[in-house]
Amino acid sequence: MADDDFASVLTEVGPRLRALRQTRGATLSQLSETTGISLSTLSRLESGQRKPTLELLLPLAKAHGVPLDELVGAPPTGDPRIHPRPFTRHGQTFVPLTRYLGGLHAYKQILPVSEAKGARPEQRTHEGYEWLYILSGRLHLALGERDLVLTAGEAAEFDTRIPHGFANAGSRPVEFLTLFGPQGERMHVRARPTEA
Repeated sequence: MADDDFASVLTEVGPRLRALRQTRGATLSQLSETTGISLSTLSRLESGQRKPTLELLLPLAKAHGVPLDELVGAPPTGDPRIHPRPFTRHGQTFVPLTRYLGGLHAYKQILPVSEAKGARPEQRTHEGYEWLYILSGRLHLALGERDLVLTAGEAAEFDTRIPHGFANAGSRPVEFLTLFGPQGERMHVRARPTEA
């Protein structure tokens, strides 16, 4: 790796760390508590004021549940396979389907059967835009004041600044694909099916 390439990889580590933390919904304080790395060190790493070292990156990779090469943006090896590392957040299992931290993020989500049947899901807001497609099961989507039940083969898209939440509306786990654009990227459909 040339010196310029090496410097470029190091400069991109901070934004990658910030994007990963924000995607996971963690604060710097929470990450500091999990990793034992001081709040000021984490802040300086994310802003690029501190050079990343192996001693700092290893606990961060473990805390985020990602391979070290994803944190540093290691060049591809030519193997196109993705080796997802599932993680759990808010009781849901997320299986990342993309390797890179910038742009759109793709996940397969698995939502277990809810113990609180019929309860309206807790809603959250954040920057971005989300698209989802139901693979199996029944998903309760609370979107603002609206309540929708989506089933296999149905899709939805929405601005994540609208309060939204998910719950299992069936008797088996719900599996669905999500595409999330943290900067508000929207899906662009280039071809539409013809009507019969």
